[in-house]
Amino acid sequence: MKLEVISRRPTRPSRRPPLLFVHGAFGGAWIWEPHFLPYFAERGFEAHALSLRGHGESSGWDQLPFARLRDYVADLEQVAGALSAPPILIGHSMGGMIVQKYIRAHSVPAAVLMASVPPHGLLGTFCGIAFTNPLMFYELGMIQTLGPWMADAAAVRRALFSDDTPPAVIERVVPRLQAESSMVVLDLVGLDLPPSTPSAELQTPVLVLGAENDAFVFRGGLEATAKAFRTVPEIFPSMAHAMMLEAGWEAVAARICDWLEETLALEPLYGADEASSEPLAAEASAAE
Repeated sequence: MKLEVISRRPTRPSRRPPLLFVHGAFGGAWIWEPHFLPYFAERGFEAHALSLRGHGESSGWDQLPFARLRDYVADLEQVAGALSAPPILIGHSMGGMIVQKYIRAHSVPAAVLMASVPPHGLLGTFCGIAFTNPLMFYELGMIQTLGPWMADAAAVRRALFSDDTPPAVIERVVPRLQAESSMVVLDLVGLDLPPSTPSAELQTPVLVLGAENDAFVFRGGLEATAKAFRTVPEIFPSMAHAMMLEAGWEAVAARICDWLEETLALEPLYGADEASSEPLAAEASAAE
């Protein structure tokens, strides 16, 4: 499977583990490119973001309607296995669920779950949205049924962004949204979910982050995710679901960086003002 990987690396040698970012539904690797990839490259991390099959510039568009969650996990396995070392995984929304399933079977240094689908899935989320925000529930249904061309700027703002997000930010996102696998949506509702109880065998340190104004992932879901990994969620005020693009994204990225340095006892590298990042190939094919 040919999978798009967008990468940034530090200009100085670094012994820090690589990072691998996993996007959510309707997205692609591009969602990490404006802010998170250069931010972490400047702090000594080799930073990679993949596009799952049928997303971004990856192959598999013709098979997307039939893709299952386990196929996305296989994509993550393919890209992670091609890196120089086991990566730290950072997953957002649906990507957080993919990371949860991956770390149940693979050893990684650490994982970060950003506004992640909780272990018990999306059924409660959908019911909550239908009750509290019927307009958005209708819009989501239309987008999933008829395609992303049904999404306008107002609908995308309601779903992903805070009210004060500049229109230019949203206008850059709208044309890049795409269809998602209906089978994966069913998997997330309940067909293929990971265990929701803590496991003594799972030793991977996990950071659970959420947004106060998230229209998808409610506080109860964040707490359930954190409980499954024996931790507590950290919630950013005045932020919405698209935490990597929202105003204040720097606070999220800084918290992840600080947590990784503390949790993994990483040696100080250099100040951000002493480093810069340069692009690797914008597209790379991971080993099959």
